[in-house]
Parts: sequence; C-alpha cells; structure tokens
Amino acid sequence: MRSVRYGFAIDQRTCIGCHACTVACKTEHEVPVGQFRTWVKYVDTGEFPDTTRSFGVMRCNHCTDAPCVKICPTQALFKRDDGIVDFDNERCIGCKSCMQACPYDALYIDEDTHTAAKCNLCAHRIDNDMEPACVVVCPTHSIWVGDLDDPTSGIAGLISTHETAVRSPEQNTGPNVFYLGADHAVLDPLAAPVADTYLWAKPDAQRLETAADLPGDPTTRARTTLNTAHPRPWGWRVTTYLWTKAVAAGALAIAGLAHLLGVDLGWVGAYGAPAVALLGAAATGALLIWDLKRPERFLYIFLESNWTSWLVWGAYALAAFAGGAVLWILAALLEIGWAQTVLAWLAIPFGALVAGYTGFLFGQAEGRDLWQSPLLFWHLLVQAGMVGTGALLVMAPFADLASGATAFLTRAFVLSTGLHLMMLGIEYSSSHASRQASVAAHIITHGRYARLFWLGAIAPAVLAAALAAPAWTGSGSAVLLVLAGLLAQVALLDYETAYVRAGQDPPLS
Repeated sequence: MRSVRYGFAIDQRTCIGCHACTVACKTEHEVPVGQFRTWVKYVDTGEFPDTTRSFGVMRCNHCTDAPCVKICPTQALFKRDDGIVDFDNERCIGCKSCMQACPYDALYIDEDTHTAAKCNLCAHRIDNDMEPACVVVCPTHSIWVGDLDDPTSGIAGLISTHETAVRSPEQNTGPNVFYLGADHAVLDPLAAPVADTYLWAKPDAQRLETAADLPGDPTTRARTTLNTAHPRPWGWRVTTYLWTKAVAAGALAIAGLAHLLGVDLGWVGAYGAPAVALLGAAATGALLIWDLKRPERFLYIFLESNWTSWLVWGAYALAAFAGGAVLWILAALLEIGWAQTVLAWLAIPFGALVAGYTGFLFGQAEGRDLWQSPLLFWHLLVQAGMVGTGALLVMAPFADLASGATAFLTRAFVLSTGLHLMMLGIEYSSSHASRQASVAAHIITHGRYARLFWLGAIAPAVLAAALAAPAWTGSGSAVLLVLAGLLAQVALLDYETAYVRAGQDPPLS
C-alpha cells in the first residue's frame, strides 16, 4: 500500500490577509479567545509612503521528523500513518516540553483544557474525506492541502512547478508546509522585530523586550506589525529545579567519591550528603509537578511513558536517585559498610545522570538553539560539583572534620567552580551554530540580562572560589568556607535564571 504524507502549501502571492482561515479554525476547534492554531502574520517594509505589507499564514508544519513527538513524555503527541502530527489531550500533562521542541511556535496551552493544542490538519475532516476548514473558507484558494507523495495531486504539482520555501530549514525537521512567494522577512522570525505597536494592538511584553536585541535589516527596515503572543513556557520553577537537582546530585556524588577515596567526611558524608540529596530530589520533583498544567496527571509519566523523551528518563532517574539516598542513610544508621561502598559506587553515575539528563532534554528542545550546546551536559556535571560541594562546605564547620577532609572538599569546590567559569568563558566567547543562539547569548552577556549575568552569576562564583582557596591545604576560615558555599548557590541560581529566560526569548514565528 502506497504511503501518504499530508501537507500544506500556502500561496502568499494570492493571500489577502483576511484572517478567514484563522476564524474558520477557531470556530471548527473552539479555540479560546486570544489563542490560535493558525494565524496571519503581517510584516511591513520600507518607510511611508514607500511601504509594502506582506502576509504569512503560520501553523504547525507537521514535520517529517517531528521533535514535539520525541519529547512528549506521555505520547500525547503522535504521528499518524498519513503524516499528520496529531494530539490526544486526554494523555497530556501540560509539561510544555513540546512547546520548547517546536521551532515554529505552533503549540500552546489551551486555556480551557490546560493541555497542549495545535493545528492537527483537521484530521477529523480528513478522515471523512473533507478538506480542512481553512482550505474550504479561503476566498483566494491560497491554502492547498493534499498528499505530497502523490505526484498526481494538486499540491504536489504546485510545489514541483514553483519555487517554494519552508520555515527554519536549518532545524532539519522536514517541515511539510511549503510557501510560495513569501517574503523572507515573514518566514524569518529574527528579520522583522516588532515596533512599539501593532496595527490594532500592543505587542506582548516579551516581544517588545526582545525587539531591542534583534539585529533587524537596516535596508528594508522590516518590522512585524501583527502577530500572536508566545510567552515563555518555562519560568522560575524550571530555573529552580536546575539548581535543586544540581545540589542533590553533586552532594551525593562528592560524598560517594570521598568514601571510595577513603576520605572520612564524618556525619556530613554519612547523613548530611544523602539528606541534601533526598531533599533536593524531592524539591525537584515537587517543582516539576507544580509546573505542570495538569499536575493531577503526573503519574502518566510512569504509566504512559514515551521512551524517546528525556523527561521520562529524568523522572525515573530522580526516583531511583531518591531511593538510593534513603538506602544510604539506612546503611549508615545500621553501619553496613559493604552497602555504603556499593551505594558510593552507584552515587557517582546516578548523580551524573540526575545532573546531566537535562542536557539531553534541552537538546530535544529543538526550538531553543542556545540550549543545543555540546558543552551543556558536561557543564551541568561541573555545576553539580560546584553547588553540591558548596552545600557540604556549609555543613563542614559543624562536623569537626580532619584537615584532609576539609582539603578534599575545598579542592573539589575550587576546581569545579573554576571549571564552571572556564566553560562559561568558552560558551560565550565562541561563535554559535545559529543566529538564534547568537542572539540569545548576546542577550545574556550584553543585553537585558547582562547585569544579572556579570554581577549575579560571574562575580559571586569568582568570589566564592577566592574565599575557599586559602583552605586548599585543609586549614582555613570556617566562616569563609560557609560564605563560599552559599555564594555558589546564588551564582548558579542567577545564571540559570538568565540562561533559561534568554534561551526562550528569541521569537520563533
């Protein structure tokens, strides 16, 4: 049986920007006010009276290699045999990871159902041999739909005989929405920053703030004069979760390493480190559930697992890690030496997995180019070492540790903090793989997060290393070590705040 691959062709040469497709879509799917599965973007170029207005119909691209399907932890998003990327809102937990994976701003959280939604090519109509609502209502036949793999279909003939373009081809998702005659500034989300106003409304706050950091085109003076709002899907809870799991993973892994090397950390190693690990893992889980739009469905991650999603692997890793921390405390209480040694060996790889899985999860967030750095996984491990050891340094003065134990913690802290700063230097002084990543990095180092980055993230980390360094040999001020450990926590929290925000700031549509 021949395969089918449905897709769209949008003929912007004949589109009049009437919004009939938008209205038909909202009516067909009962889309809430202010939210859109398909919408029309306006871009104006030139200066009055020599101006030109271009239109672009934006929607899900039903990608051949759909990143939203890979990252969805509960298989709520899926690809049908006919190429349509559809969704099941009964499975969705509202984690918003699909919104991060989509390079086209196609997904949103429905205000009525609190689940992800998007264009599904009117799959219910396709199944009944009807065209999508937007195709039927378009007055100029500017929207074509059909089987792209059938050379006799109208859409295949149109695409094969005309020059077409797709949005963000560099993402390699295989988009199946093809544009004819579309202005580059319409398709490129960085080419036309918003001005201070739209035609009939004010742009959303995030687009207004980001516009100042976009390069734009001084020749065409292209500017977006109508678009939809796409706020950041992830906020302070995700920022904080990056810190809590880093502390948890780093503390237990460092304690495990100390045990294997014969360094006696006293009660800090026996009870303090696993307690920090357990509390950090619990806080991480609580933050992740709190951030869900359907938190009552959080168990679907385990009951409806999509094993291509690193959100699933991370959930299992956190659960196993928390269980290991409990066993560590029990082994210490019962003085079972061999069990403590086994758990110490396991703490290092599991700590690395808990700290580093977000590097793979962010790698699946293909809409956020800043997060695609090959350094990210290794940087997360170094960050965990810094804040995990920092947490142990805060406890160390109250444990009456031998100088050798203090020296071990100090050296681990100074080295991991130094590596953290070095990796930041490499990340932000090197060229980036895409313009979107370059824009996001510039926002961190020279844009609106520059003060937070330099004074909140870099300066405290440098000061923390400097305060701890005198105790390299095991003798130093306990107060300075405590202060250094606390400063490391501040430094990472501030950095993750800038990193998570900036990664989501460059527009995708």
